[in-house]
Amino acid sequence: SDITEGPNEYLFDNVANESFSLISIHAAIPTEHSHSSKSEKVKISLNDCLACSGCITSAESVLISQQSKEEFYAVLEENRRLREISKMLATTFKEILGVSYVFDTTFARDFSLIESQREFISRYCGGDQHSTLPILVSACPGWICYAEKIHGKFILPYLSAVKSPQQIMGSLIKDYFANQINKRPKNIYHVTVMPCYDKKLEASRNDFYDKTLNASDVDCVLTSGEVIEILEEKGYIAVDKAYENFDKPFLSLNESNKMVTHSGGGSGGYLEHVFKSAASEIFQIKLQSLNYKIVRNKDFREVVLTINEDTVLKGATVYGFRNIQNIVQKIKRGKCPYHYIEIMACPGGCLNGGGQPIPDSNMNLRHYLIQLEESYNSL
Repeated sequence: SDITEGPNEYLFDNVANESFSLISIHAAIPTEHSHSSKSEKVKISLNDCLACSGCITSAESVLISQQSKEEFYAVLEENRRLREISKMLATTFKEILGVSYVFDTTFARDFSLIESQREFISRYCGGDQHSTLPILVSACPGWICYAEKIHGKFILPYLSAVKSPQQIMGSLIKDYFANQINKRPKNIYHVTVMPCYDKKLEASRNDFYDKTLNASDVDCVLTSGEVIEILEEKGYIAVDKAYENFDKPFLSLNESNKMVTHSGGGSGGYLEHVFKSAASEIFQIKLQSLNYKIVRNKDFREVVLTINEDTVLKGATVYGFRNIQNIVQKIKRGKCPYHYIEIMACPGGCLNGGGQPIPDSNMNLRHYLIQLEESYNSL
């Protein structure tokens, strides 16, 4: 028989496109008038496989390798490596660059998520005098700048009043932590590392200058790409020695004293947290995970909670200005079906922020973002 491999797009899109590897087999089929045979092609999908181990095609080998102990070990090693990198960077900042303290902003993000949850439940249940829905997440400064300058007073009532994790961290540093270490807020130089250049604009806003403390919440914002440039320009390498964890008191730890993060992806996880919390508190429904449905494209997804076939809660993640413009127009026309919307200016969300290191020119951007998302979610 003549066996050939078919397309292998399933490696990335097998669920969305239902594309599977095919095997062509020349089968001998007897004709009606002779004992000779005629060769015809018969197509067999891997879905037809009986798992008898009688044959292993290269396409099957790929699929099987993803279900192996080697793949399990690889994921564990990747998790360990990423955790070590975070500790290594903390040590590099402190011992090589001379920074006094290094904190993890997950602690501030927890604050932001909890306050976002309270804000939404209050508005949804009508307990807030400003019960305008949908609530539009306000953690992205690029989106906020666009909303204020283009749509002005119309859009403001829909914006969340909760500070971004960066600015919450700034408040904690300049107020609570300053008192803890007996320093004046103006004598603390607070630097954040962010994936986005627009975070520099956010830190410079007059809204985030505290007149009572005579200090800005954040004094300087460096992008993740700029951090790499600093290390390269100075000829530094991340120190390879006994690593230090991030400093206390701003640490989010589990019962095993391990650092924890949040679910919902690399753009803050606002929709994931708020939706699950609202389902639990308002409707007494515990959701272990959310089933997202792509609406227009991969940057516009929605999630729905139904009870007795009635939609009681609906949210969306909307990334990129094309999608943002569409959702704003729906709000203006009174046809927006959502209660809560996680909005980010960058296509792909914060992991694709303009301040991120630029991938190699020969690397597919879509696959690169998938890798970033997987690495982020594995922590």
